[in-house]
Amino acid sequence: MSKKLSALLVKSISKVGWHGDGDNLWLQVTSSGTKSWVFRYTRDGKQRVLGLGPLRDVSLALAREKSHRLRLQLLDGVDPVAARMEERQRASQEQARALTFDVASKQLIESKRAGWRNTKHAEQWSATLRTYVSPVIGHLDVSAVDTALIVKCLKPIWITKTETASRVRQRIEAVLDWATVAGHRNGDNPARWKGHLEHILPAPQKVATRGNHPSLAWRDMPSFMAALRSREGIAARALELTVLCAARTGEVRGAKWLEFDLHAGIWTVPPERMKAGREHQVPLSASCIALLRNLPRIKGTELVFPGSRADTVLSDASIGAVIKRMNDPPVWLDERGQPVVPHGFRSSFRVWAAEATSHPREVAEHALAHQLPDKVEAAYQRGTMFPRRVSLMEDWARFLDGSSAPSA
Repeated sequence: MSKKLSALLVKSISKVGWHGDGDNLWLQVTSSGTKSWVFRYTRDGKQRVLGLGPLRDVSLALAREKSHRLRLQLLDGVDPVAARMEERQRASQEQARALTFDVASKQLIESKRAGWRNTKHAEQWSATLRTYVSPVIGHLDVSAVDTALIVKCLKPIWITKTETASRVRQRIEAVLDWATVAGHRNGDNPARWKGHLEHILPAPQKVATRGNHPSLAWRDMPSFMAALRSREGIAARALELTVLCAARTGEVRGAKWLEFDLHAGIWTVPPERMKAGREHQVPLSASCIALLRNLPRIKGTELVFPGSRADTVLSDASIGAVIKRMNDPPVWLDERGQPVVPHGFRSSFRVWAAEATSHPREVAEHALAHQLPDKVEAAYQRGTMFPRRVSLMEDWARFLDGSSAPSA
């Protein structure tokens, strides 16, 4: 059938009805004056109609091109209406499966939260992914994440923050694995290390420059404690107890009053707040007991050091901020000139015990709740270390007070 319509005729035609161009292509004009293109054909004895778009959007030339593609489908035995319905169904299914990386990471974290021993894990996962990954791929569908994007996330910190970068890679890999199992993406995981990223990035152990937390020389600790005790606020008192007990800040921040037996001089830290996952008993020196007795008990909470709201735990940043304020201008620095951090005081304690006392190494290690490599030695110490630790921690407190020299 020869073509009957022209661009000029299509523009001027106003008669209501169907105007054929040939090869199944028709221009439909409605009573309201709207013009649109339609592909009409017969299939299994039934007439089928497929819209190709309004004239204002689809020119005559484009309508003929679309009509030609549909006729080729008919020649191949494909029903154009059924094909379009299948295409729309596939698009709908893909849209239903679509999930951004940020949403996927939140869902993964929630699915794992109940099984994590340490409640800080969820916070750490969220913080690292938010800082290093979200700006690059957070808004993208997980199905669109490829190797180049993973490298774009990791490369800026792979050399300078290797340990963090390695954790970030593992967490990206876990999110993408979860997304694959949940049906939101297909194929290999572009964040996997073995046989993949190991050929692009240098091995972490070859570039990592693991360093200790900046710690204060033990000889400067009495002066630091005097300065700390002049500071007001719940965070300053939390840091004071952290130093006195050579504890981790997470152990102190989550402390509850029921964990302390001030008469017996024992603080029992539950397994969920211990790095090793085992209950740990801390001998309380006279200074610790005096500190705790002078603390106010906040109504509506069991926490010793609540946050800005009584039902929230004091943040780690709040404790770190105490030292930052004390270091303005810089005063409390390590031997490399770096500002000290809360965790560094555990090192100050350990070096003091080794250099300034005759307390056995094992006693100091046990005070820090470190796991000993020798299982026989560790089993023996479980029954003998606490009385020795009482003496060690009292010596440490007296040293910090500047009241006496240490003795074993």
